[in-house]
Amino acid sequence: MYLISPFKKQYKANLHCHSVFSDGKKTPDELKEMYKEQGYSILAITDHETPKNHSYLNDSDFLTITGYETYVRPDPECRYDVYNKEIHINLFARNPENEAIVCYNPKYCKYMTDVQKKQIKKVGSQKTREYSVAYINELIQTAKENGYIAAYNHPWWSQEDEADILKYEGFFSMEMCNYGSYLISRLEYNAALYDKMLLCGKRIFCHSADDNHNAEPADSVAYDSFGGFTMIMPESFTYDSVFKAMEQGEMYSSMGPEFKEISMTGNKIHIECSDVERIMVFTGSKAPKRKYVKPGETINFADFEIDDRAKFVRVSVVDKYGRFADTRGFFRDELEF
Repeated sequence: MYLISPFKKQYKANLHCHSVFSDGKKTPDELKEMYKEQGYSILAITDHETPKNHSYLNDSDFLTITGYETYVRPDPECRYDVYNKEIHINLFARNPENEAIVCYNPKYCKYMTDVQKKQIKKVGSQKTREYSVAYINELIQTAKENGYIAAYNHPWWSQEDEADILKYEGFFSMEMCNYGSYLISRLEYNAALYDKMLLCGKRIFCHSADDNHNAEPADSVAYDSFGGFTMIMPESFTYDSVFKAMEQGEMYSSMGPEFKEISMTGNKIHIECSDVERIMVFTGSKAPKRKYVKPGETINFADFEIDDRAKFVRVSVVDKYGRFADTRGFFRDELEF
């Protein structure tokens, strides 16, 4: 069986991006141009509390996903505190024309005009947002009931307690690498948290994204575009098919390397990828299966045997630049051994 099929086309996507409609510096048209030039086919412009349909940018080889970024802070006035925790969630719309805002609160909608605040479609409870597991789970459920799927954004930056994170319900995916935050700290690569979620039985996928605002020029070391991306493998290049692939985990996370094939025959796994220095298979044990080479050398395939006690299977590779690519976790009931 194929975990990543060599017969499916892979489309490069950035699923977290900001434009002039919130705190980004580029227009949607400029974002399309720059991402298309870099070989991307899919872009989700996820402005803060500003759901917008950007399908006017679509063409035969470029597709936008409708969505936006929502968030909850402990402060009732929504004041930002660099030392306090908060949560940010990307909502992706099943219908590209869905521009409804979930659990509207005017204090969070600082990029909207008063006219826009009155006109926008509002769904779900409009009570004061509460930073609690119960309220956040309610928000996620309300989003799902109104045509969205929810992704957990930049967990390290958010500074949330792991115990609370493990109580969240309904996320379809989490950001393995949020590149904008990774540039700030080098800590926003979240494989350890992701494996903990899998060990706790969380059926959640992983992806990477830029979360770019483009405040710095392209020649700056702080340039926040093109560093984290997701490869999506839909049956066809349509909105419905791409959305379905995301929802079903037909995608993987990367900062650079690419997977060409991952297949299993019984308990044996075969991996083919771009040139890397290390290939690992995580199974929930202390010691992942691994193959690596001497400095200056590369490998692009590996074969391993998965033992009977494996709790899940997740493949990770690292290239010479220290950039990771990661599959989602595949649980035993999804595998044929």
